Amino acid sequence: MKTQRLGIIMHGVTGRMGTNQHLIRSIAAIRRQGGVALPNGDKVMPDPILVGRNLDKVRALAAANGVERCTDDLAGALANADDTVFFDAGTTLMRPQLLTQAIAAGKHIYCEKPIATGLEEAMRVCELARSAGIKHGVVQDKLFLPGLRKLDMLRRSGFFGRMLSVRIEFGYWVFEGDLQPTQRPSWNSRKEDGGGMILDMFCHWRYVLDNLFGTVQSVSCLGTTHIPQRWDEQGTPFKATADDAAYATFQLKGHNGEPVIAQVNCSWATRVRRDDLVTFQVDGTHGSAVAGLTGCVAQSRVNTPRPVWNPDEKQKMPFLEQWQEVPDTETYDNGFKIQWEHFIRHVVADTPFRWTLEEGAKGVQLVEKALQSWEERRWIDVPALFPQP
Repeated sequence: MKTQRLGIIMHGVTGRMGTNQHLIRSIAAIRRQGGVALPNGDKVMPDPILVGRNLDKVRALAAANGVERCTDDLAGALANADDTVFFDAGTTLMRPQLLTQAIAAGKHIYCEKPIATGLEEAMRVCELARSAGIKHGVVQDKLFLPGLRKLDMLRRSGFFGRMLSVRIEFGYWVFEGDLQPTQRPSWNSRKEDGGGMILDMFCHWRYVLDNLFGTVQSVSCLGTTHIPQRWDEQGTPFKATADDAAYATFQLKGHNGEPVIAQVNCSWATRVRRDDLVTFQVDGTHGSAVAGLTGCVAQSRVNTPRPVWNPDEKQKMPFLEQWQEVPDTETYDNGFKIQWEHFIRHVVADTPFRWTLEEGAKGVQLVEKALQSWEERRWIDVPALFPQP
């Protein structure tokens, strides 16, 4: 057994998601475990170089995570032929330009979503990657959550029978920044800086819906800015120009060809009274299930209770107790780390990897269609972007 090095240029990892999920819980964790195992028994050891504009911040992050290399010179990093993968978790507005530079330098591409703010630019990046013959991938972390993996197991087992509907409830209260510091970067609340709930989250909903429940066929969406004024990291008030909530209905073509309806509520201006910050409820003819980030409960057809509607008496039926927990039958690793390992194997050993830039472009397409639906106040069809395999 031998271990080979893989040089990875990591850009934009000083932000919350880049630091916690991609550096600490993915690449640093992979290094601590001794690398990524390949099908032939060999291993790959990531050798990252952290790139950012604030060199002091990047140096501190590198030192805290056992990374030996860092720089504020992106062009110099891209010029190093020994580093063959470029990863970006910076702002959405910068991403198409950064990916274009990396593709021109011959690097394989892995990046956060969205891959662009508009479909035309997303498709251009896809074409550049195809023409260059490089390998590419987009983070689609929700597919690797324990809760959704359990939900998918139920689907593949036929538990739901004919799937009827999906309901996704997502969000929590993002503090305005006056009484308490906000939990999200202030640029998220400015449309001109690439912020907005629809741009941020509908890329997630696209791959979740397509992969687990059915291909998105059309969308009806209403967005809004519930909180018109927020305060930035310096305590300065500013006008919130981006949507902080969206309410959408999707028509899906289920995996068996039958129609499925999906309803999605997502908001940064809601207070949580559910099992998790996001919940996915699936109802089918033979059973229903509700998944969160890690857990999943199910109720089969034969175990479905018969509630009685009586507004004159307090409800006595313990609905929440009538569901059965789907057990942990395996060890669930961090979802970001799992996809990183898949991509590293894809780059080094050419193993299959389906979460490509084209999948990222589908997410951007749904963003555009949802925004069009909101603007025109009507249903919008979502045509296939690429030939079906």
